[in-house]
Amino acid sequence: MSHAVARLRDERLARCVKPFVARGSRSPRCPGCRLRPNYCMCGLRPQVEANAGMCLVMFDTEPLKPSNTGWLIAETVPDTWAFGWSRIEVDPALLALLDDPQWQPYVVFPGEFVQPERVVTEVLPEAGRRPLFILLDATWNEARKMFRKSPYLDRFPVLSITPDALSRYRLRRSKFDEHLCTAEVAALCLGLAGDRRAGDALDAYLDVFSERYLGSKCQQPLDQQSPAHQALMPFTRRSDS
Repeated sequence: MSHAVARLRDERLARCVKPFVARGSRSPRCPGCRLRPNYCMCGLRPQVEANAGMCLVMFDTEPLKPSNTGWLIAETVPDTWAFGWSRIEVDPALLALLDDPQWQPYVVFPGEFVQPERVVTEVLPEAGRRPLFILLDATWNEARKMFRKSPYLDRFPVLSITPDALSRYRLRRSKFDEHLCTAEVAALCLGLAGDRRAGDALDAYLDVFSERYLGSKCQQPLDQQSPAHQALMPFTRRSDS
């Protein structure tokens, strides 16, 4: 099934002047989850509902990277949008989404880098509006640049999240263990918005992706009965099954 990140990836590939070469690109990959075919997890998509929406603003090649976790959000949260970021122009569809009165946008970013008057730590729903979390999907340095150079986001409150635990994400290195990957941040946002089941599903989906990604990279046997797979199982069953 197509989703926002997959569509953005297709659009970005169509604009490539030369082929995008990711690590491990010589190995065949599933076009959906971008794992090696024998580690494919396309049949494990969570079946959950969420009141909140997700708006992914992705830095240039981010949707092309096999280690990107934005696609996990798009597969878990029904109302997810993905837009490419540019310093010089803004996608009109992104501006239209941010102006849609049914949504209550929050920019998700560390509060220590923001004027104190903009920072909030809770999601306080307004009548008739649903939370929309704007996530800057990029490396930390890229995300800081995006935040500074996106003036159209200045009118929205900044939701600052302090995680209770260190990041579990192991697919890319970060200088700071407290830096969460995009899917981890999205799961915390869902919990703050009252969509706890969807947040738990996204966390479980991320753990399975990380396990399969690393297993594929290290050529380890796939254990479909691992604790990560068992944790995801309740979210992959339809309510009528």
